[in-house]
Amino acid sequence: MKKVLSFLLAAMMLTVAFAGCGKVSAANADGNNGAVYNDGRARPSSCGKLQVLNGKLCGEDGQPAILRGVSTHDLIVTESFLNEQLFEELSRDVGVNLFRLAMYTHGVGIMGYCTGGDRARYEEDIFKGVELAKQQDMYVIIDWHILSDGDPNLYADQAKDFFARMAEKYSGYNNVLYEICNEPNGVDWPTVKRYADEVIPVIREKDPRSVIIVGDPQWSSDLQSVLADPLAYDNILYTLHFYAASHKEDSRSAVAEASAQGLPIFVTEYGVTAANGGFPRDLESADLWVDLLEREHISYCMWTFSKVAEPCSAVRSTVPKYNGFVQEDYTATGLWLLDTLAKHATR
Repeated sequence: MKKVLSFLLAAMMLTVAFAGCGKVSAANADGNNGAVYNDGRARPSSCGKLQVLNGKLCGEDGQPAILRGVSTHDLIVTESFLNEQLFEELSRDVGVNLFRLAMYTHGVGIMGYCTGGDRARYEEDIFKGVELAKQQDMYVIIDWHILSDGDPNLYADQAKDFFARMAEKYSGYNNVLYEICNEPNGVDWPTVKRYADEVIPVIREKDPRSVIIVGDPQWSSDLQSVLADPLAYDNILYTLHFYAASHKEDSRSAVAEASAQGLPIFVTEYGVTAANGGFPRDLESADLWVDLLEREHISYCMWTFSKVAEPCSAVRSTVPKYNGFVQEDYTATGLWLLDTLAKHATR
């Protein structure tokens, strides 16, 4: 593993360039003065503002692009990871080209954007995360993290207000994707679709070419319901979540079938553990999932890049720092992530 990481670091250090030295997309109208990474992966500097064509996420040139990244836990829980050095290390050294900002809508105390949590703090974390990703040539997902609230319609008005402001702020950015409902549960697809039909036009009014990711029932695993009645918009992707120790061959077959039928899929959250984030880890199943996603050109984002004391976390809970990680700082989950990203360095 150390040899693999050393080789990857050396190779990527040789290919890194800075703004003005590489191909910078004309769509980046806000003027990105950050790093440009010519590492063969899909990057805002080379792929520009993304779009969905023929069931696949594509760059501005219409060619398929795969985003491979990591997700925070709840933003307030993991906001210390929003620092310049870590984003540089993840993008330059690890090969992350996507960072997902998970903002819980329901929670307790300062957590929970819609339940009395610290809204200003959440939004400041989002603003910081988007800018850090932009400066390090990464795409970023703003995630309205429905979970224990179940029905996204519960806070539809708050969602419309939030996404209207986000879309207005980031309409000139080429690296921002919007995830409007993380894991609907306890509701059917028509219920989720009704919510999406309210929120999507609000985003598109401000950011007409935006890519929007829509969750689906059963904690974003019910692609068959979506296939039977998809949304009537362009540039839409549908969420698929899996946890490798709980979701195996039957689930992979269902995803392969949906992809073959042209459904645009994005794995905005997956784990190498059981569905509750706990043991066991099943790295063999995780490898089979990644093989499928790579074949089908489906983007994927791991839960979680955090130090939360659970097996799905990438960093050991006892590590006192938030950047400058070495091999010994990672859990078995984190080491698997490093190895997997090293193996997949194509667009």
